[in-house]
Amino acid sequence: MEIPVVVQVLLINMGIYLSTPKTDKLSDDGENDKLKFGLSSMQGWRASMEDAHSALLNLDNETAFFGVFDGHGGKVVAKFCAKYLHSQVLRSEAYSAGDLGTAVHRAFFRMDEMMRGQRGWRELSALGDKINKFSGMIEGLIWSPRGSDLNNRQDDWSFEEGPHSDFAGPTCGSTACVALIRNSKLVVANAGDSRCVISRAGQAYNLSRDHKPELEAERQRILKAGGFIHMGRINGSLNLTRAIGDMEFKQNKFLPPEKQIVTANPDINVVELCDDDDFLVLACDGIWDCMSSQQVVDFIHEHIHKESSLSAVCERVLDRCLAPSTIGGEGCDNMTMVLVQFKKPISQNKKPDVGEQSAKSVEETSAAEENGS
Repeated sequence: MEIPVVVQVLLINMGIYLSTPKTDKLSDDGENDKLKFGLSSMQGWRASMEDAHSALLNLDNETAFFGVFDGHGGKVVAKFCAKYLHSQVLRSEAYSAGDLGTAVHRAFFRMDEMMRGQRGWRELSALGDKINKFSGMIEGLIWSPRGSDLNNRQDDWSFEEGPHSDFAGPTCGSTACVALIRNSKLVVANAGDSRCVISRAGQAYNLSRDHKPELEAERQRILKAGGFIHMGRINGSLNLTRAIGDMEFKQNKFLPPEKQIVTANPDINVVELCDDDDFLVLACDGIWDCMSSQQVVDFIHEHIHKESSLSAVCERVLDRCLAPSTIGGEGCDNMTMVLVQFKKPISQNKKPDVGEQSAKSVEETSAAEENGS
């Protein structure tokens, strides 16, 4: 997440930034007969790594799944999403019916549901590093006084949901930006300020929208739910408006999940791929704070034939974005990037206009239909 310059020195003193960046990278590559991918992540100047990712070439026999999850206040929600979100998409009835957009939309909300209750606590605790037994804190998780009473509990997600749950859910959170590719159909779902960009004949097109407090629709939802915006941040703290987790911003019992101060409600964008499509990029805001979508696309085109693998191209982008010092803030965040290259030909379809594609959430689409637009 972006951090204001005025608090840089304080953050360094508090230990949020390291004295020297960790430039070791976790990288991977893979391919099948339709796609080729590379990915890389780097901790950088941050004191801990809070990003996570998913890369599944075969979610089933005809569908690939890629995701980037950028945690804040702790890494456990990002890791939880990387572990479970794709499986919840796969288990959805909508997925079985071929409706990928509805399936992934439901899976985002399902993450919040699954993290409540005792099983959610146990799983999040296992994904964290350590727990302070005196304060009861583990990376944004608060232990319930009734939490040790597990003898009669069934180890089932749905059993532990609802108003009688002992664990309200994590106070840390994560963005989620995922892409599903099935034949010539691309479905992008996004909540937060990670971003998905496609290169079509060398031109960058954003397939997601950065959810920030300055967006009017986001501001209206925040205010109606009882929140406020101070210095560009929700309640003076969070600088993005949609995320999985962050349960402290989802406590209004009179509002549905999509209308809370912070919501996991993803924008869904469905795109028909064509032979002009070169590659797809999913990356956290640690990249987009330093380079525009077009700059990233141009950089990849410049290096994709010079490097031995797609992950090496991602590593070059991470090195390009890494700041020489923590003065200024940009280039000091965790960085994760997934690069997906399409093998040609993708389809025989005529070229659609991606520039006119709109990333609308299911909620917004329904509202438009109700208003007759």
